[in-house]
Amino acid sequence: MQRTRFLRPVLLSALTLNICQSAPRLHAEDAAGNAESSSDVPPSQSPFNITMKTLGGRQLWGDVLFFHDWRIQHSVLDDHYRLLDGNDVRHAWGSYDDCCQRLEEIRKERAIEPMSGKAVILVHGIIRSSKSFDPMKARLKQSGYQVFGFDYPSTRVDIPSSAKYLRRCVESLEGIEEINFVVHSMGGLVVRASLEEGHDPRMHRMVMLGVPNLGAHMANLMQKNFFYRTLYGPAGQQLVKDTEGLIARLPTPDFEFALISGARGTPNGYNPLVPGDDDGTVALESTKLPGACDLLTVNSMHSFMMNDAQVIDCTERFLQTGALRESGEKEPVPRPTAQTTSTASTSPQSAAP
Repeated sequence: MQRTRFLRPVLLSALTLNICQSAPRLHAEDAAGNAESSSDVPPSQSPFNITMKTLGGRQLWGDVLFFHDWRIQHSVLDDHYRLLDGNDVRHAWGSYDDCCQRLEEIRKERAIEPMSGKAVILVHGIIRSSKSFDPMKARLKQSGYQVFGFDYPSTRVDIPSSAKYLRRCVESLEGIEEINFVVHSMGGLVVRASLEEGHDPRMHRMVMLGVPNLGAHMANLMQKNFFYRTLYGPAGQQLVKDTEGLIARLPTPDFEFALISGARGTPNGYNPLVPGDDDGTVALESTKLPGACDLLTVNSMHSFMMNDAQVIDCTERFLQTGALRESGEKEPVPRPTAQTTSTASTSPQSAAP
């Protein structure tokens, strides 16, 4: 009982620390965006469909279609859709067909060319938004990629539901010849979940940044906490380390992917509550998904990895060459062999009741 009393404030402090690491960006990109302007009420409540700026609402909407800087989003609150341009200005709302029709009109009015070439989809982690990838997005656009910042209601729905939004976006990329991903934290699990119904043959490469591919120990510690459950929603409950849980059942990508993991370089890492070295949130060992063709560890904390200059350089390099390091040397994470699996299943530890 005394140990529980001691750990409870420590756990809450650790969770608060992780949130505070993201606070500057969250305030600008997420917290303000959760409030919707009056212009975003459903059509049944307003006779007007006015072109005007929205506040974003990135935890209330999921992207379902991309076309250049345009996107169609679905509301998790009342099941209607809206069409936004690259500046978050709403040009239509109502049904999905209504938004598609308006987008087609805009394409003709502005003589917008069809999409082509290579694309990168940026997938943020839980409680974040595509705005967290702005420096990465700018670099990849300079390299000639069409870059799409995928937004989804990470705290409102479970991981498979977020994966459905992503699949719709991938299917919408008409004319794009190659699709790559850069994912942070839970975003990598969303991509993996989207592969359960097969992968698009255009999928080429992916870079995973601090993804808890084997589960997050902190989620196990916090999953019954009211504050955690309220803030992180159903997806937060699925981040746990559990051999019978969702993460353990997710498919491994069958296209090239690399891992960039944050760590302190010490036995205990940044967070004493996470076993081994860690980035303050995810254990280094938990990021190591077998099958990765390259792995790089950087001295960075979890919430800031996507904005780290070294991470951006290495990500761009991998998407272009298939290697994270300038030398071209790789550090793959091998898949377990049949012999290794057999040995593990018959070891004294696994055979014990």
